[in-house]
Amino acid sequence: MSDCELVLRKAAALHIDECEAVHIRKKITTVRITDSEIAELKQNIEEGLGVRMVHEKKILSAASSSSDTGLIEMALQAKGLLEPKNFWRTLPHPQRFDKVEKTYDKKLEEISGKDAIEIVKEMVDASSHEKITRISGSLNIVSEEFEVANTNGVDISDKATYIAGTINTDSDYGNTPVSGIGAMSCRTMDSFSPIKIGVDAREMCINSINPQSCEPDSYSIIFEPYAIGEMLAFVFSSNFNLKTYSEKRSCFSEKLGKKIAVEDFNLIDDPHFPDGVGSKPFDDEGVPTKPRPLIDSGIFSNTFSDSFYAFKEGGNSTGNAARMGSPMGRSSSPIPIPSTHNLMIKRGKKTRDEMIKDTRKGLLVGRLWYTYSVNPERGDFSCTARSGIRIIENGKIVSAGKPVRIVHNLPMLLQNISGVGDDIRNVLQWSAIPCVTPSLKVNEIKAVPI
Repeated sequence: MSDCELVLRKAAALHIDECEAVHIRKKITTVRITDSEIAELKQNIEEGLGVRMVHEKKILSAASSSSDTGLIEMALQAKGLLEPKNFWRTLPHPQRFDKVEKTYDKKLEEISGKDAIEIVKEMVDASSHEKITRISGSLNIVSEEFEVANTNGVDISDKATYIAGTINTDSDYGNTPVSGIGAMSCRTMDSFSPIKIGVDAREMCINSINPQSCEPDSYSIIFEPYAIGEMLAFVFSSNFNLKTYSEKRSCFSEKLGKKIAVEDFNLIDDPHFPDGVGSKPFDDEGVPTKPRPLIDSGIFSNTFSDSFYAFKEGGNSTGNAARMGSPMGRSSSPIPIPSTHNLMIKRGKKTRDEMIKDTRKGLLVGRLWYTYSVNPERGDFSCTARSGIRIIENGKIVSAGKPVRIVHNLPMLLQNISGVGDDIRNVLQWSAIPCVTPSLKVNEIKAVPI
């Protein structure tokens, strides 16, 4: 009998109105690179059990890193301190869900520490160059089995694998220190290229040597996928969360059904994207997932939510309950939160070179740092481009650029998009939601040198 079944039986014996149990078992392999050498290999097995109960409309929870050790009794201790959530309806009931391709790879589940080190050696070798001073980075490989069950008959599980690698390169060659990054994340070994990670990090760093100052001015900026992925995770996503929207903390509150972006721009939460880091057949409450347009041909078309906040607003879950795990995948957190699965900008028709050729005065930005909302209700945000900056003049890259700070506004950005690239890829920033995006060109962005 599984841990989830034991929890549900105990809840039934105590006449708890509703009970949900989630169990996770994860194998995590991590290799770290420091000072151009492999510094650490770790392989851990982690297990967790979470319980959420609804009794007399009061929501109780408890969690353990092992099997049931009195979780229900622990949760019940808080019953007298909580207020009932009278809007609550019910935990999910069993539903059919679609199969999602390329979310599990037996080779990744069975990978050895030796094989993981060989992958990292390829990453390091590909990033090495006489002008590269230091190399750092990491490789994370996760395999997991996630189970969610409740007293309404839901009892489902999902096996999943994930792999993500990052290389950071630094160079002291030239007039100022510069850096580069290469990163890749996916679900299967066949889709993962350690060599490309190293090459991307090496090329960004070398192409950043001897940067020139950028004049404080308005530019057309081409954000490459790794850069726009950071913006999606830390600026875009929260504005489409039903909780944020209903509390009028979204810069798009009360604009549902209205035009908020150029017609060629489409933003979607796609949990069925093959090899997507956030792809899954059902969410972390057991509700089937489905692709959900958020901006459709420039029109704000939908929000997303889990059950709790959907019920609070009189609606139904959109299949966006998340129990986020580290470094990737799920966890056994007893209380889920609403989140996108794969926040995706749909592929456009322009190549990166075409966007550069069409730019009279601009910047190509490969990486953003310190991206955060300054005034969420207005959509104001700040970010810093510190590496991978190229100055564009009359359709050509003329030099590397020194760091600049960008303070801009999301509604304005969406109205000034002039190009959507065809170079779509997975992007997973540290401690962030998974994104899938091509390059994006935006006009009239003010950049100030640091």
